[in-house]
Amino acid sequence: MKMRLLSLFSAFAIAVFLTACAVPASQQASVSIRQGKIEQITPTEIPTSHHAGVGAVLGGLAGVGIGSLIGGGTGRDVAMVVGAIGGSMAGGQIAERYSKPLEGQQIFVRVDSGVLVEVTQPVTPGLRVGQRVFIQGNGEGARVLPQ
Repeated sequence: MKMRLLSLFSAFAIAVFLTACAVPASQQASVSIRQGKIEQITPTEIPTSHHAGVGAVLGGLAGVGIGSLIGGGTGRDVAMVVGAIGGSMAGGQIAERYSKPLEGQQIFVRVDSGVLVEVTQPVTPGLRVGQRVFIQGNGEGARVLPQ
């Protein structure tokens, strides 16, 4: 009974942490599309929004949950400690792999109205200086797309 309760609690805790890490869907009221010509493209890096500590915490919780299913008495306690340490190390390594910055482009576009617009986005192959493009969206969601 105690083991089942601990397993249910561990599963619930993992579900709560995963739900807390979920990113809410962005709500876009309207999408604007502008046209222009690329004046400059500069390579850059885009930082990711992943938090390295979350992977270690989730890995540790998963390790404790799995370790609680092994053995009984002192052996179970040892398995839980080993599972927590191993899980946190594995979770930290996995989170670190996803926390590396993305290759991106800083693109300056002169729109048809004469305004210079800067958009930073992941690398889009095929874009070049002098090319006519569309700018889709506004703010951080803006993207430069070839015509």
